[in-house]
Amino acid sequence: MKLSEINSLVELYFKKSSEVDGKKPFLKWLKPNKPTYSWAEITEKIFKLSYKIKLFINEGDRCLILSENRPYWLISDLAIMNAGGISVPIFTTYSPNDYEYILNDCRPSLIIVSNESQFQKIKNFVNPEVKKIISFDKIKTESLLISDILNEEKFEKKINKNLKRNTPACIIYTSGTSGNPKGVVLSHGGILANCEGAQDILDPLIKNKSPVFLTWLPLSHSYEHAVQFIQILLGAKVFYAESLEKLISNMSQAKPTIMTAVPRFYQNLYNKINANFNKQSGFKKTLINKTIMLGKKVLKKENLKLHEKITNFLCQILVRKKVQKQFGGNLQAFVSGGGALDKNVGEFLNAVGLPTLQGYGLTETSPVVSCNLPGNIKIETVGPPFKTNKVKIADDGEILVKGENVMLGYWKKEKETIEILKDGWLHTGDIGEIDSNGFLKITDRKKDIIVNHGGDNISPSKIENFLCNNEKIKQCLVFGDKKNYLVALIVVDEKDKNDSTIRSILENLNKNLSIIEKIKKFKLIVDEFTIENGFMTPTLKLKRKKIIEKYKQDLEKLYS
Repeated sequence: MKLSEINSLVELYFKKSSEVDGKKPFLKWLKPNKPTYSWAEITEKIFKLSYKIKLFINEGDRCLILSENRPYWLISDLAIMNAGGISVPIFTTYSPNDYEYILNDCRPSLIIVSNESQFQKIKNFVNPEVKKIISFDKIKTESLLISDILNEEKFEKKINKNLKRNTPACIIYTSGTSGNPKGVVLSHGGILANCEGAQDILDPLIKNKSPVFLTWLPLSHSYEHAVQFIQILLGAKVFYAESLEKLISNMSQAKPTIMTAVPRFYQNLYNKINANFNKQSGFKKTLINKTIMLGKKVLKKENLKLHEKITNFLCQILVRKKVQKQFGGNLQAFVSGGGALDKNVGEFLNAVGLPTLQGYGLTETSPVVSCNLPGNIKIETVGPPFKTNKVKIADDGEILVKGENVMLGYWKKEKETIEILKDGWLHTGDIGEIDSNGFLKITDRKKDIIVNHGGDNISPSKIENFLCNNEKIKQCLVFGDKKNYLVALIVVDEKDKNDSTIRSILENLNKNLSIIEKIKKFKLIVDEFTIENGFMTPTLKLKRKKIIEKYKQDLEKLYS
């Protein structure tokens, strides 16, 4: 299939569904007693839902989706687009203020909601423009139940031919690390261009086989939303995880070949595997150390001596295969995006047999800009840019992106759109460099840089990632703008709230930091930063401004 000749995401789906065996398994929710849907079943459901939605919306109307991941999510997304609407996926973990803001901002004509629990979050903000509510499960308000729609015999097998590559496909709201979320308008062509760029990464991994994906990142996230269409392109089988808590057991069940996630998932994985390794002793411990050491040499393309090759072969059989088996045994690659992956974490996972490809992107680029390639991983980089976009570095070091994947603009925010899109180049707000091999490296976040009292620029995220590599430090926030030295809020378990223990850990960690990066003082807290308490975005990034506001007095006391 030549993606450059496909006009819309709807056309992509129906073209692929006509090519595959209709009986082939496609979507499966891993909750108990949930069916596996074939391609033919999903296709019919999209037609039926699309036919019904068209009765309630006009072309270009916004249609909200509020649901946990499940097969009906993808069905709804494609049905909305096929009916001529613009899909507006929103997170199930937003605050009431965010829900109120988004519903008032996009003014949807149709709302698709999964159940009563989700509907309760938005019921007070449903505006008069909403013509109909469709629910997956019964809710306590007038709505159409999706099972009733899908049981109707009257429908049309009609594919929307009016959609063009520059037609808006969806509005995805940014996480809102500071201020209200902004609606990013992405085109059909933008997401298709991302799919085309991803083919270079995926083709070597699947080797003409039908891959299996395990999806757990919310489909309202721009990253996972785009991955849906890559899954369609590949004719993949897709499993939807039960929950984050059951993710590892779900991996054993689904046996995925490819899995996408954000850096915090890999950080937690690193800590868990490392904690298990640290319990070993004797020959096992020696073998583990050799596995990591030799794995890193292979990753860096260093030549192994004959005895090292023999040892590495044993490590492959006795250590890496066992690690891989815990994750289903078929994993070809983890793909990391949505934030910076710590170098130590990336090296470790690759070394122990879990190939991890770091990429880079943002919602405004549909979302991927670049990614490391299988067999050509430079762990400290985010890989070469996709062939479907251009990347250059501005005079001040900011990364600029141009291509069809760049957003059409922010919804109803002309001023903000003009500020970030100049002469077709998207100003990402990230600082980076391109090495001699064309690999992009992210060095900082323009807005998150700490400028200390001496005028030095310091990256807080780099230090935070470094500190969180210790299993006793759950989370941390580094502070020190316009100050003489850096301090930190460190989140630990109640049992670890022992100053001397953490102080000793911090002293050792400080040895690997430059003078201006060292943490001089810290405050221990046991309350984690979470989505629920408003201190993390739905994409698991710290809301620095809110955290600093809450702990301002504690932080200032560290300077007295």
